[in-house]
Amino acid sequence: MSITPYITAQIVVQLLGFVVPAIEKLQKEGGQEGKAKLNRYTKVFTLFLATVEAIGIYMSYSSRYPTVFVDTGWQTAALIVLALVTGTAILMWLGEQITNKGIGNGISMLIFIGIVSRIPGASRTLYNLVMEAGDTAVRAFSTVGFFTAVGIVVGAIILVAGVVFVQQSERRVPVQYAKKVVGRKMYGGQNTFIPLKLAVAGVIPIIFASSFMTFPAMIVQMFNANVATQTGFWAGVYKFSIATSTSAVPVGYAIANATIYFLLILGFTYFYTYATINPPELSSNIKKNGGFIPGIRAGKPTTDYLSNILSRITLFGGIFLSLIAILPMLMRFTTLNIAFGGTSILIVVGVALEAIQQLESRLVMRHYKGFLE
Repeated sequence: MSITPYITAQIVVQLLGFVVPAIEKLQKEGGQEGKAKLNRYTKVFTLFLATVEAIGIYMSYSSRYPTVFVDTGWQTAALIVLALVTGTAILMWLGEQITNKGIGNGISMLIFIGIVSRIPGASRTLYNLVMEAGDTAVRAFSTVGFFTAVGIVVGAIILVAGVVFVQQSERRVPVQYAKKVVGRKMYGGQNTFIPLKLAVAGVIPIIFASSFMTFPAMIVQMFNANVATQTGFWAGVYKFSIATSTSAVPVGYAIANATIYFLLILGFTYFYTYATINPPELSSNIKKNGGFIPGIRAGKPTTDYLSNILSRITLFGGIFLSLIAILPMLMRFTTLNIAFGGTSILIVVGVALEAIQQLESRLVMRHYKGFLE
């Protein structure tokens, strides 16, 4: 199960902060104690999700391989479920230790390492493209394979550059604060800006959309392990749900799946962005601090102005995330075995940028020159 239950629990707890006042209060005003409570809630919910998923995995495998699980009692089932949940708990603990004593977010680092560990396999795939095995098992240079490998490498470089550009890009909204005198001191009178990033949501909309699309297949397979080889309504639901994760289904299913997946990512991007950045609240905070956007009146005009900007940049960011997630998935219907998807590159680049920024800040704090100087 890897660390997936913990990631899902984190996202759910974060989203509950927008609908549950008690959790919202802990997130905004709880301080260190509030963060500790939210962390405990996340861990408990992680164990719950891991248990449910482990039971589903056991039911799926027991129905798929009945001869292996024959005459196994509830003790065996409990042991398998406990082993799966323990694996997730160990990864959760290890990620927390990396966060507290290392550089960057520990969970992100674990995912980063898992993705990077596939580089040798990807290199082997490119080598097999260039050097094909003949009838006598002697490898010969392939011109077509060479240009295909070069195209894959160039495409990966362009994809990484695009991800870096979008991750680092931001729309800076200028804000000017009026001068005010408090006692013998003068405050305000400065110009600053509000940085609105193109990809505020990051990879979270992709995770949401992926979970939403694969959930029906997981439920169907739990009760019918042989559904992939059957026909009928539930077999169609299963094939449609996994259409872009395997090439063993008709292309029509994949096109319909990819279209809905695209729209889901775009919708979740808008949802998460507006849940994270609330234009009315942001406008109210600017007004309370005596600030204003040049040329825009305070109050509702400022809210509308920020909403329009956020809507435009979110549209661009959502379309970019959707294309990043879908295009590599459609490569499964070619003869190429691509080890990295767009989501993987998005995670790797995001974690690497975050780690570099944290290292830079620590070097500056210790009066050392940064990496970029």
